Amino acid sequence: MKSIVVLISGSGSNLQAIIDACSSGFIPGRISAVISNKASAYGLVRANEAGLSTQVLSHKAYQDRDKYDMALVDAIDQHQPDLVVLAGFMRILTPAFVQHYHGRLLNIHPSLLPKYQGLNTHQRAIDNNDSEHGCSVHFVTEQLDGGPVILQAKVPVFSDDDAQTLAERVHEQEHRIYPLVVRWFCQNRLQQQADQAMLDGNVLAANGYANDDDDE
Repeated sequence: MKSIVVLISGSGSNLQAIIDACSSGFIPGRISAVISNKASAYGLVRANEAGLSTQVLSHKAYQDRDKYDMALVDAIDQHQPDLVVLAGFMRILTPAFVQHYHGRLLNIHPSLLPKYQGLNTHQRAIDNNDSEHGCSVHFVTEQLDGGPVILQAKVPVFSDDDAQTLAERVHEQEHRIYPLVVRWFCQNRLQQQADQAMLDGNVLAANGYANDDDDE
């Protein structure tokens, strides 16, 4: 079974989805550790309740981003992970960190990339009168929210939406597609080659959307 380390900063709802998928056998892997840069992250409670190893590594204890990321690499590598999953880890990663985990570092972003890289994606979609919004799972590269997209899911944007209601709709899809992508990786079906994501040896289209058959 693949060894997975999950990095979090907050509530850990995507972490919970992955915990549940591992427990049910949907993901043929195990979470070896959950690491947070914030001691207050509720995701640590979720991890402890699931009996998982947890660690807090506060970025505030380090002089700069490079030193923190070096310490983070040391903490992660103690668990010899096959895959590192960013699940609401609110840190911009250094190039050295990203290169160290090239091809085995995943993130989920709350927009239909390449639209709305960065923060406040739900409000930006509303402000631009978008008819649809969504989320993207992608390999992490040195470009912020710019790595090869693996899978996306769309949701409608309604006229009475605010950022909170739209976020809730997007979160439902995040919890569906992130475990699926982790499953693909743990099945040795998913790889990163240069600037492309490959599934079963085929290049994934950047606008590939999830459907009900994707978990087959």
